[in-house]
Formats: sequence, C-alpha cells, structure tokens
Amino acid sequence: MTKAGSEPARTKPSAESLAAAASRAAGGRLPPVHLWNPPFCGDIDMEIRRDGTWFYMGTPIGRPALVRLFSSILRKDGEAFFLVTPVEKVGIRVVDAPFVAVDAELAGDGPERTITFTTQVGDTVTAGPDHPIRVLRAPGSGEPSPYVHVRAGLDALIDRKTFYRLVEWGELDTHEGESWFGVRSGGAFFPIIPAADLP
Repeated sequence: MTKAGSEPARTKPSAESLAAAASRAAGGRLPPVHLWNPPFCGDIDMEIRRDGTWFYMGTPIGRPALVRLFSSILRKDGEAFFLVTPVEKVGIRVVDAPFVAVDAELAGDGPERTITFTTQVGDTVTAGPDHPIRVLRAPGSGEPSPYVHVRAGLDALIDRKTFYRLVEWGELDTHEGESWFGVRSGGAFFPIIPAADLP
C-alpha cells in the first residue's frame, strides 16, 4: 500500500512486456528509439554474447524473430546499452559488440566499389564514411577484431569467415602518410594493417 501522494513502486519490465511494447512501436520498421526519453527502470538479466547470441536469465533466446525485435529497440548511451520503448528503458549487458556481421557482398569496382554486410539479425549495411570499418589489434598477439558501424553508435563484430573475405578484397593504399593494407567501400579506404607488418 502506497502512502498518500507518493508514486506506486515501478515494476521492472519483463522480456515479454518489452517485446510487446517493441512490437507495437515498430510497426514493421526500425522505431525511432533516439527520440524516446522514458524513465530508467533498472537492469534486466539479458546479455548479448560475443558471438551475437542473446541470453535472457541465463538461457539463449531461441526465437530469431524475438531477437530481431529486441535488436530494433537497442540503444547505446555513452558506454552502456539499453532496450528502449516509449514508456520504459532497461539496461542490458553486451560482451563486445551488439551485432555480428555474418556475411558480406562485394559490388562494383574502383571508386564505385561497395561492401555490404549482413548481421545475425538481418540488418544490412554498406561500408562507407557513415558506416566505417575499423580493426582493433590485441596488444602483444596482434589478433585483429574487425568491426563495421551499423547505426547510432552500434557496431557489428565481423566474424572470422567474413573477415577472411575482406582480406581477399584488400589492397595497399596510403593512410595518414603511411602505406597500409585495407579495403575500399563507398568511396572510402579502411585500413586493416600497416604494410610493414604484413607477413
């Protein structure tokens, strides 16, 4: 029982209530989560693993359509990730990047060349100035972690087989006054590794 004049305790949303709200808001397209400013309702036990698998309360979410729905209301504020609907905002954990690029297609040649990625939730994004590719290298081992920007601060980790395909499409070019090996898409060159470090 709440005291007179006080607000009732807010119930933390469940995955089911979030999915229902997301479905109502989406209407078959990506909802404008950047325009919504609902109250923060706390964190829920949801996590996106490095391989792109979504878990809820320790169990993988096995329905691709549900994962796709949740991905459409994902937002990054600062370094934190949230699921956002018009009326609620909850925090979730993301181990690395929220998406994984599982395929890529090359089209055109020369300045007209484009590389279009497909993520594990079915988004497609063409690399270019607004969707850059970046490659981080682990200190010591030099192991690459390649990413492509999907939307609004949300990146996709490029999986190993797709990264190998990028390397096949690579070329040498100048980046910040140095010779680099990288790929070209959408009129931009994206460096992968300094030419001096090539095996």
